Amino acid sequence: DLDECAASPCKDHQYCLNTDGSFSCKACDASCVGCTGEGSDKCKTCASGYMKEDEKCTDIDECSLPEKVCVKENQDCVNTSGSYKCVCSEGFEDKDGTCVQT
Repeated sequence: DLDECAASPCKDHQYCLNTDGSFSCKACDASCVGCTGEGSDKCKTCASGYMKEDEKCTDIDECSLPEKVCVKENQDCVNTSGSYKCVCSEGFEDKDGTCVQT
């Protein structure tokens, strides 16, 4: 078997999996920018919104940062994978970018 992966035939966001007589390109974990294999522990560097923790790229919880990311009144922060979103608190709804009581 020839190791086709030695020539790095895959794209930047993929890793190469050598198979008998061939190879396949597999997508890197969402937390990675470039990778050497499957999973968040094989990242070359962490994607935006992720940080290296115990050799893995883990999600940064922007909602628990000391500096508030959702600064509008009656707004809550919801952590998402690699990011966050600001939503109106319970009992409030978004009206032209402002959270007003329902």
